[in-house]
Amino acid sequence: MQFHDRRQAGRELAGRLRIQQEKGALPDPVVLALPRGGVTVAQEVARALNAPLDVLVVRKIGAPFQRELGVGAIVGDDEPLYDERALQQLGLTEKTLAPVVERERKELHRRERLYRQGRPAPDLTGRTAIVVDDGLATGSTARAALRYVRRLEPGRLVLAVPVASPEAADLMRAEADEVVCLQRPVTFMAVGLCYERFEQLTDEDVLKALHMTADH
Repeated sequence: MQFHDRRQAGRELAGRLRIQQEKGALPDPVVLALPRGGVTVAQEVARALNAPLDVLVVRKIGAPFQRELGVGAIVGDDEPLYDERALQQLGLTEKTLAPVVERERKELHRRERLYRQGRPAPDLTGRTAIVVDDGLATGSTARAALRYVRRLEPGRLVLAVPVASPEAADLMRAEADEVVCLQRPVTFMAVGLCYERFEQLTDEDVLKALHMTADH
């Protein structure tokens, strides 16, 4: 079953999380979107929970010969978090990936400066941090994001996604206190195939979403 677009997926995800909030399971929430794709989904979640929305910029480290094939991810100035099994299978080393990491780190910092515009990152201490993306294929970026957020000492760490591969969803249960996932297709191929509309978002789309939610 496909979602029409990210906004509809976000509303459905928000409905599931709202039930938990009403039970008192999500105290003092902060919604952290993984841009760009996760921002539209997270916007709906933040509205429904009446929670602040911010972004957590994570960059996938792609294989040099196929950039879409993720073998790891970076957040902030952290060391890269690699999928060791993928490196072995593809015959890659951290040394051969160093130029990729350098390029992605520059793009990560560019986006952080643009999206944050001088705002400090939110203080998550003791709060419910809800990390939101539009879907998980391998889960490499979500895993890096969750480990980064965990060190910021939230009271509760939740990963919320409309769709995920069964393998990625299971892996994330070791990283988050809870994984909320609406669909886990057995024959998962790619996140984009789970949506009727899956257009690429721009930096302007991200800024607009952050601005609109701040005004909400």
